[in-house]
Amino acid sequence: MNANRRPLVAGNWKMFLDASTAAALSRDLVQRVSRARHCDIVVAPSFPLIAPVARLLEGSPIGLGAQDLSPEIEGPFTGDVSAKILLSLGCTHVVIGHSERREHHLETDDQVRRKVGRALDAGLVPIVCVGERLAERESGATFHRVETQVQVGLAGLPAEAMARVVIAYEPVWAIGTGRTASPAQAEEVHEFIRRLVGTIHGEAIANGLRILYGGSVKADNAKALMAEKDVDGALVGGASLQAEAFATIVDAAR
Repeated sequence: MNANRRPLVAGNWKMFLDASTAAALSRDLVQRVSRARHCDIVVAPSFPLIAPVARLLEGSPIGLGAQDLSPEIEGPFTGDVSAKILLSLGCTHVVIGHSERREHHLETDDQVRRKVGRALDAGLVPIVCVGERLAERESGATFHRVETQVQVGLAGLPAEAMARVVIAYEPVWAIGTGRTASPAQAEEVHEFIRRLVGTIHGEAIANGLRILYGGSVKADNAKALMAEKDVDGALVGGASLQAEAFATIVDAAR
């Protein structure tokens, strides 16, 4: 990590918790990280759980995120959730372009671009996910895939807007598989992303950009991953469902 960039640790709860277990986890997390001031902390519950979790997190250092949002402002879009709704519930962050959305909902880089714009217009911090599949890693196409995702997904953003974006590098082959990119592999791609953003938006924006690593981040590997100079925190999946493990990852972001 770079001391000039404030670390961010975000927990993506996906579709694993119900109202009762989400409440229990929230209370446990608040107790464990109540004194943490060295980094930003965010959890992203599923949509129906955002409001009750928000009440439990009130007064704590834990911020609230969502796992997706609609690219539309409002209208007859059954099942979608707008940026305005998320803001009204207390959300400050939103995950966009997660590989599970890309795979299961056929979300494209252009749809990611529209959602990023909608989030920024509303004042939400977008956590934009990029990453390659195993076949792309093995064929040497990692950088090409990530470059396309960054260039298309963040196309047209002015420098002021880009300064509010967070990018999460999540190699698809490491998500939920137990396999994790080595610190060196993560750093290589994070450095590439920072250079790429620098060529588009300038060195100052690139140097301030927070790039998180995601993909089987756990209590026992978080410190080594976040010790790399271009890794500015973590987007945590399964380990964010365990209060002790997530608190350990938060503590590692120093």
